[in-house]
Amino acid sequence: MFCGAYLTAINPLPNGEYMKITHINEYVTAVPHIPSIEKSRPGDYRERPISIIEVYTDEGIVGIGEGGRGQSFSEAEKEWVGVEPLSLNLTTMGGAIGMALFDIIGKALGVPAHKLMGAKHWDAVPVGWWSPPLEAHEFAAMAEEGARRGFKTHKLKARSRNIVETVRLMTEAAGPDYGIIVDPNFEFGDLNKSLRLADALQNYNIEAFEDPFQYLPGWHQYRDFRRHSRIPIAPHLGDPQKVMSAIRAEAADMFNLGGSVESAQAMASMAEAAGMPVWLQVVGLGLGISGAYGTHVHSTIRNATVPSDSLHFTRENDLVGGVMEPVDGFVKVPDRPGLGVELDRSALKRYRIG
Repeated sequence: MFCGAYLTAINPLPNGEYMKITHINEYVTAVPHIPSIEKSRPGDYRERPISIIEVYTDEGIVGIGEGGRGQSFSEAEKEWVGVEPLSLNLTTMGGAIGMALFDIIGKALGVPAHKLMGAKHWDAVPVGWWSPPLEAHEFAAMAEEGARRGFKTHKLKARSRNIVETVRLMTEAAGPDYGIIVDPNFEFGDLNKSLRLADALQNYNIEAFEDPFQYLPGWHQYRDFRRHSRIPIAPHLGDPQKVMSAIRAEAADMFNLGGSVESAQAMASMAEAAGMPVWLQVVGLGLGISGAYGTHVHSTIRNATVPSDSLHFTRENDLVGGVMEPVDGFVKVPDRPGLGVELDRSALKRYRIG
C-alpha cells in the first residue's frame, strides 16, 4: 500500500474511495536517433516504435508514461481501468504504467516523483555519451562529438576486433581525460582474451569493462580478472541475489543496475556497503518521459556516481520540449509535481504513426 502520511493529503470521495483510472490513451511514435547513431541502425525507430501513454483518472489528473521499444498497450485498459493508484506499491513497479502512476500521484500531492521514491541525493545526475557498434573512426568521431557536448564518459558497444584501435582513436579525438566504458555484451568471450585486451588498453582512461564475458555458472573468473587487471570490471545485473553473490566472491568493482525503484535501491545499497559505485540502466534508448523517470530514480541513489545509461538525448526529439537535455554531462532533476515534464503536442503530432 502507499504511504499513509501521503494518503491524508488527498481527500477520499464521499463513498470512501480514492481516485481511479478511467481510461488510457496510447500514441505510437517513431522518432529517429541522432545521425551518428541512426546510420548504424537505419529504420530501427520505425521497426520498434515507442508508445506514449496518457493515464486518465476520475479526478481529472492525467499521468504520462513511455513504453519500451516495440511495446504495445492495446490491452492496457482491461487491466488498469478501475484501479486506485493510491492502493499500489509504486516502488515495485516500472515501465510506462509505473511512470504514469508516479506522475499522477506526484501531481495529486504536489510533489516531484523522487519524493515518492526516497531521499534525494542529487540535484543533477551524471549521464554518459553512448555509441552502438561502429568502426573505429566512427567511434572517434562520436567521441569528439561527445566531448564537444560536455560529456565526461562514453560507453561503447564494443567488439574485440577493433576495440584497441577504437580506444586509441577516441583518445586522440577527445583527449586523455575522456572516460571510456567498454561494453562488449560478453563478446570478448573468455577470461584470457579479456585480459589480453585489458592489457593492451591499460594505459588509456578505461573506466570499466562491463560484462566482457559470461560470468555464470560462478563468479570465479570475474574474480580472477580483478586479480590480474587494473581495469575495473562491472557486471550488469538486475537481481539482488546476484549482486550479493558477486560482492561475496570479490568479483566486481562496480555495477550497472536495472529494475524497479525498490530493487535498484536495494542493490545499490549492497554495493555502497561494500564501498562500490554503481550506474543505472532503469531506462535506455528512449525519449524524454523515460528520461525524466530515470533521472528521478537516479537522484535517490547516493552511490550512483558513474554516469547513467539514460539516453533520451540520443533521439532527434525527446517529445518533452528538450527540458531534459544534459548540460556538461549532467541532467537536472525535475522539481515540478509528478515526473515534472509535459508532452510537446506539436512534436507528438509530428512523430506519431499510430
